[in-house]
Amino acid sequence: MSSLAPAKPRRRLSRESRRLQLIEVAWGLAREEGADALTLGRLAEQAGVAKPVVYDHFGTRSGLLAALFEDFDLRQTAAMDAALAASEPTLVDRARVIAEAYVGCALDQGRELAGVAAALEGSPELESVKRRCEAAFLEKCRAALDPFAPGGVSTPALVGALGAADALSRAAAAGEIDADPARAELLAVILAAVERSRGPLRQPA
Repeated sequence: MSSLAPAKPRRRLSRESRRLQLIEVAWGLAREEGADALTLGRLAEQAGVAKPVVYDHFGTRSGLLAALFEDFDLRQTAAMDAALAASEPTLVDRARVIAEAYVGCALDQGRELAGVAAALEGSPELESVKRRCEAAFLEKCRAALDPFAPGGVSTPALVGALGAADALSRAAAAGEIDADPARAELLAVILAAVERSRGPLRQPA
């Protein structure tokens, strides 16, 4: 049985504050009961609001799950931005920041992130959110790493690094591999991507 107790009615919130509250409650539901529990009706009950409020913010269950995925990405991006701003301007330091931020955020979110992504698999909402998040992440990596490769890091190399980041972080969050080896492997992948882009055989992006 879930340890969650129905939330008490809260004071009236602004639209943005209410959305943030609903997302926080939804993550709690996913953590305690799994992604299958994330229905709009269950979220309304847990958040102590009327169902129309939840429908107004997310529209559908897929819309809610997509909002959670996007929320995770925003927090991951903020963590990486802060770490990059505080890092030394060297290739190893920049690559390490990217690796640690990507794996670290996935670990912080736990297995509920994998459940949300799995529940959304194949939906138009997920495809739209994933493409937008991936494009933003690639551009952020490009800005951080391009100074270390004449002509910049190639797009195929960045896409390959993103695939490795996703696979390694999911495995670490699921407990299939330890966090430190996941970070170390992703660091090696990123450094290799930059090194390949430096070589004379680099193909146009």
